[in-house]
Amino acid sequence: MSQEQTLPDIAQIRALIPHRYPFLLVDKVVSLDFENRRIVARKNVSINEPFFQGHFPEQPIMPGVLIIEAMAQAGGVLTQLTLGRDAQSKLFYMVKVDNVRFSDKVVPGDVLEMHVEIKRVIRNMAVYDCKAFVDGKIVACAEVMCAGTRE
Repeated sequence: MSQEQTLPDIAQIRALIPHRYPFLLVDKVVSLDFENRRIVARKNVSINEPFFQGHFPEQPIMPGVLIIEAMAQAGGVLTQLTLGRDAQSKLFYMVKVDNVRFSDKVVPGDVLEMHVEIKRVIRNMAVYDCKAFVDGKIVACAEVMCAGTRE
């Protein structure tokens, strides 16, 4: 299959996860590996992001918690695509974050690339191994657990 047939565009991403401006942190999916349950997704970091007004006005840095959230959202897209979950009838909540490391800043103009793999699925929960890169250099990593619930 060609990439155009397998990779969701922004409209499909919006259909898969419920997040919207200013909290949708996945702009593009660049690769999917269904067999190994992996995704690579990108977030284009712009000076127009509302969080830069206060974090920090003179030296804008993307908050670490939003880098973790971006990785979790990429995991949500992966879960929806690999397990066939329906985003319209199920919300996923982050319930646990372990082994977090931040090794560099993410600033306006950067392209944050999230590499996420489903490590295991337990009933309505998924555990993700997450890494974030800018220009091929790791800037953050974490193990994230999300749980799904019907709303």
